[in-house]
Amino acid sequence: MTPAELGYRMPAEFEPHAATWIAWPHRPADWPGKIAAIHFVYVEITRVLARSERVRIIVRDPAARLRAQQLLAKAHVPAAQVEFLVIPTNRGWMRDFGPLFIKRGRQLAITDWKFNGWAKYRNWQLDNAVNAQLARRLRLPRFTPAVAGRPVVLEGGSIDVNGSGSLLTTEECLLSPIQARNPHLSRAQLERVLGDCLGVTNVLWLGCGIAGDDTHGHVDDLARFTGPRTVVAAVESNRRDENYAPLADNLRRLKRMRDQDGRPFEVIELPLPQAIRYERMRLPASYANFYIANVAVLVPTFNDPNDRLALDTLARLFPTRETIGIHAVDLVWGLGTLHCLTQQQPAPHRFSSALTR
Repeated sequence: MTPAELGYRMPAEFEPHAATWIAWPHRPADWPGKIAAIHFVYVEITRVLARSERVRIIVRDPAARLRAQQLLAKAHVPAAQVEFLVIPTNRGWMRDFGPLFIKRGRQLAITDWKFNGWAKYRNWQLDNAVNAQLARRLRLPRFTPAVAGRPVVLEGGSIDVNGSGSLLTTEECLLSPIQARNPHLSRAQLERVLGDCLGVTNVLWLGCGIAGDDTHGHVDDLARFTGPRTVVAAVESNRRDENYAPLADNLRRLKRMRDQDGRPFEVIELPLPQAIRYERMRLPASYANFYIANVAVLVPTFNDPNDRLALDTLARLFPTRETIGIHAVDLVWGLGTLHCLTQQQPAPHRFSSALTR
């Protein structure tokens, strides 16, 4: 039987967490000349998250664990709120290779999709092996999605769910022949496997992602559920910017979309910061890459005039949570920010709709 047939579903990120997972960064080439600064960004993220939930950190070896513990202690992060697991990884983007948790009542399980380095990089084998180890250590059931005996490739950043049956994704990421994850699968087959494994009934397709995104179209830079019927959508006001047309198309699509019960969504516009470039490359800077924690929303900021507008917009959408800006100019040099590096583990108790719009 599939997870959906067994009664499992993927909870929304705005539902209560038991923990947040991150993987401590260790690959200097991902942040040229910046890796030391990146460690302090991770310390700040951990410090904020530890206020309300356990933070589980994957480190590549015991020496990395010791260094991380020392940095966290200097920042007065309570050690009782942090757990370390020594598991070798290639990179630190926990959202994409980490477990997509599903839930049935109080029972959690892991869906272990294949990770292949975004169909772009060659060094991904260690990341792909993480979830099997986590399932054993957490003593959780593990489901490995497959079609006709072939594992299905999926990254957590390519989808977003409202916890009630709807899922957002993009054609550019899951259907394009460029960086093709599953070239043997049709749109209908992908919708079926997403439904079978994540308990969704309503797959919603946006078009293209933002410029500079090496994942080729991850939705967590574009549009995010902030409640069961509320979506924020990244928009670009400058008609000459390369992001203007694709984001306008996504906004039009969202306004026509309906939830799993046939009702329209409330769509809230979220600006982009001005373009950030590294050498000849535009970086994928987006406020939509925020992370929803139990009592806070962590929002990437970029020393940009739109920082305040983005923070205010999200603060209105999450009135019971504190909206906290995390400086992400250094972080985005690695081609991802806050949502890309985090993965939520749902709490066993039920969601209260009073937490969010």
